[in-house]
Amino acid sequence: MSIDNQIQVVLIDDDPHLRQALCQTLDLAGLNVLTLGEATGLTARLSRDWPGVVVSDIRMPGMDGLELLAELHGQDPDLPVLLITGHGDVPLAVQAMRAGAYDFLEKPFASDALLDSVRRALALRRLVLDNRSLRLALSDRQQLSTRLVGHSPQMLRLREQIGALAATRADVLILGETGAGKEVVARALHDLSSRRSGPFVAINAGALAESVVESELFGHEPGAFTGAQKRRIGKFEFANGGTLFLDEIESMSLDVQVKLLRLLQERVVERLGGNQLIPLDIRIIAATKEDLRQAADQGRFRADLYYRLNVAPLRIPPLRERGEDALMLFQHFADEASSRHGLPLHELQPGQRALLLRHSWPGNVRELQNAAERFALGLELALDSTPDNPASGVLTSTPGGLSEQVEQFEKSLIAAELTRPHSSMRSLAEALGVPRKTLHDKLRKHGLNFANPSTDDE
Repeated sequence: MSIDNQIQVVLIDDDPHLRQALCQTLDLAGLNVLTLGEATGLTARLSRDWPGVVVSDIRMPGMDGLELLAELHGQDPDLPVLLITGHGDVPLAVQAMRAGAYDFLEKPFASDALLDSVRRALALRRLVLDNRSLRLALSDRQQLSTRLVGHSPQMLRLREQIGALAATRADVLILGETGAGKEVVARALHDLSSRRSGPFVAINAGALAESVVESELFGHEPGAFTGAQKRRIGKFEFANGGTLFLDEIESMSLDVQVKLLRLLQERVVERLGGNQLIPLDIRIIAATKEDLRQAADQGRFRADLYYRLNVAPLRIPPLRERGEDALMLFQHFADEASSRHGLPLHELQPGQRALLLRHSWPGNVRELQNAAERFALGLELALDSTPDNPASGVLTSTPGGLSEQVEQFEKSLIAAELTRPHSSMRSLAEALGVPRKTLHDKLRKHGLNFANPSTDDE
C-alpha cells in the first residue's frame, strides 16, 4: 500500500520506546507522522513526488539506514533523509553525509534539534517539488505547442484546456470534424498525464465489424461463441493502467453502449462467456464527429451514456475557424516533408498564402497535411472548390515570375470576395476598389463568374 501524501514524516526505528517518544514530539508540532519498525519495503511505498521526509535510525536489523538512504536516492535523489544513531562516531557521520543524507543527529539529541531539521527538510522538499512542477508544466506547454501548432485564440484555449484536464482522472469527450486531429489531442492528454508510463490504446469503433466489436473491446473466454478457442484480452483490459481512446463512438450499437456505460460507472470489465469481474484502472477518452445530444434525441445514442461522457468535453475547432493557423501548419508540414525527403525547403508566396487562407479545408488538418506533402514534393496542387468555398486555385512549390505571382494573388482576392454576399456587380466592384469595366475584364481573364448581377450593371 502506498503512503498517503498527507503523511509528512516517515519515522523508522527498531526501538519501540524511542519511536513512540519521537512520534509524540513530531505530532505535538503539528506534523503528520507514520512510524515503522523496519526499513524493508519502504521505497516501493513512496512515489517520486511524495511531499515528505524520512527520519531513520542507522543501525537496525535487516536493512540499515545507509542501505535505505541508497535505495531511496536511487528512486529520488532529492528526497531528504535524516539519519540518527546512538553510535555517533565521526567516520559514520562523514559516510552518511557523503552518501547524501540531509542531516545527521547523534542520540541523545534535543527535541528542538529534530524539529528544526525536519522543518528545514520539509521546506526544501516543497521547493524541489514546486520546481519540478514548473519544469514539467513548461515542458508540457512546449510539447503541446509542437503537437498542436497555431496561435489562434481557439488553439490557445484548446491547449489550456488540455493542460488542465491532463492532470485529472476525468474521462474526456473530444468533439471534432473528420481530420481535425482528435487522436493527436487524445495522445497529448495521455502523454501529459500521470498515466504516461502506461499503455495508450487507440481503437476506431466505426472500423470494427458488428460481429467482433464486443470481443475486440471486452475480450472473451474459450467457448464464448463459435470459433472462440482461446482466451482473448480485450482492448479495455489491455489498456489497464493507461488510457483507451475510442474514436467514432457514435457508431457503436445500443447493446455495446450499455456495456460501455457499465464499465464507465463501475470500472470493471467482464469478458464474453466469463463470470469474473476484472477491476480496471483506466481512463476513457471518447471522440465523435456527430452531435451526440441530437443522436440521443433521435434514439441513435443512449442519453445516459451521453451525459456520462459529456462531463469534460473538448471541442477541436475546424481549420476554417483558425485564420492564419492554416499558413503556420502548412509551412510546418511542408518543412517536415522536405526534410524527410531530402528536398530543399520552399517558402509560400503571397498569392499562395492568400489561396490557403481562403480555402475552407473540409478535410481539416489531414487535408492540409496531404496538400503540404505534395507542395514539398514539387507537385502541382489544385485546391478544389466546393459549394461553400468557390475560391479555388493551383498551388505549386515552384513560384513563377513577378507578373505570374501578381496575377495569382489578384485571382485569389477576387475569388475570395465572390464568396461574400453582393447584390450587384457595382457592389462587388466597390468592395474591390476597381471600375466595373475593369472588374468585368478581370473576371473574364481569370475564368471567374458573378452569378446574379443586377440590371444596374448593364
